[in-house]
This record gives sequence, C-alpha cells and structure tokens, in this order.
Amino acid sequence: MKRRIELVVFDMAGTTVDEGNVVYKTVQKVINDEGFNVSLNDVLKHGAGKEKHQAIAAILKECTDLNGIEKVAYKAFTNFKIALEKAYNDLDVKTFEGTESLFKDLRANQIKVVLNTGYDTVTANKLLSKLGWKVGVTIDALVTADDVENGRPDGDMILKAMQITAVNDAQKVLKVGDSAIDIEEGKNANCGITAGVLTGAQTREQIQEANPTYILENLNGLRAILL
Repeated sequence: MKRRIELVVFDMAGTTVDEGNVVYKTVQKVINDEGFNVSLNDVLKHGAGKEKHQAIAAILKECTDLNGIEKVAYKAFTNFKIALEKAYNDLDVKTFEGTESLFKDLRANQIKVVLNTGYDTVTANKLLSKLGWKVGVTIDALVTADDVENGRPDGDMILKAMQITAVNDAQKVLKVGDSAIDIEEGKNANCGITAGVLTGAQTREQIQEANPTYILENLNGLRAILL
C-alpha cells in the first residue's frame, strides 16, 4: 500500500532543472580564479546542494590549506553571483523529461508540489521564468535559501514549504534531490520519505551515504511510489 503523501519538496538544479552543472562549474571557476586547483568532482562532493556561499567555504575548507577562508569565500561568492547571472542569461535551461507532467499529475491527486533550492530568490525566479513555470499554476510554492535562517542540511526550507501549503505532518512529506545534503535536509525535517535521483550532482554511492528511502534513476520513478 502506498504511503499517503501530501507534499513533495523538489530540489531544482540537477533534479527538476537540467542546466548541465553550470552552477558547480561556475563555483569551480571562481575558486580556481583565486589561485587554487579544485576539480569539478571536489566541488560536487563538498558543495552540492548547499547555499552557494556556504558551498564555496566548505570546498575551500576541505580542498585547500587556506587560512582565513571567510575572506576568500566572500570574494569568490561575490564573483560567483556575477558569473552565474551571465551564464544563466546565455544558457538554454530545460527541464528533465517528464517533470512537468509529473507535477501536473501530483497536483491533480491533491499532492502539493514545492521547489526548494540553495539558490537565492533572484536566481531561482530567473530559472522559473526561463522554464515558463509559475507558482500557483505549475507548482504550489518556491522556497529559496534566503527565505529561511538556516540552509541545508537544516530542514528550515521544508518546514517553510509545509507552512505555505498547510501540511502539518512531516511524515506526509517526501523530499527529493540529487545530492546527499538533500537527503539530510529531508531527514532533519522528519520527512516520511526521502529520495535521491541520479540526474544531477552526485553518484549513487555519494547519495547512499545519507541513507535515503529510495534512490531513483530519475523523477519518473516517483510515480510508482506516489501515483
């Protein structure tokens, strides 16, 4: 028997939005522009899913011998925002196949659909605009890292999504994302189900470290769980 879920909280980049890892490639570039040599794998391992200032600081901490990380992280993050805006202005953003029909079918079955993200509000809304997605039409709500006090892995964004959609029981919430920190976020919010997808930042092995309820090839795997 399928568990009754009232709300699905979806990550954006790598989960619902296919942007070719441009975010993490941009993170890699701005860090290496400061004189370091971190790989894209380093960035994905230590930064995936996090608010991007936090991600840059974490990568610097884990992959360099730098003292005084915060000053360099702040400079790199400032450059990141400028570089990402340009990258997204030039980028042909698309969604993963079947995502919009999944949203439609979930909402038709009285399951709320919320996007959450480590992006700031401006970047997230730019993505929605490029995709033609609208709150109240395509999805029920958008929650971004700057909407809450604590970003991932804390569960604040999920709790905010529950508040917006009037879902009171976290056991009736499913959190899905493409990185271990998405799973940690779901567990910290006490979600009933957590699911990792293999369409984005991290490998099955990296996601499995957070011990999700499911690991799926893509979002269409949610149909067997929810519909």
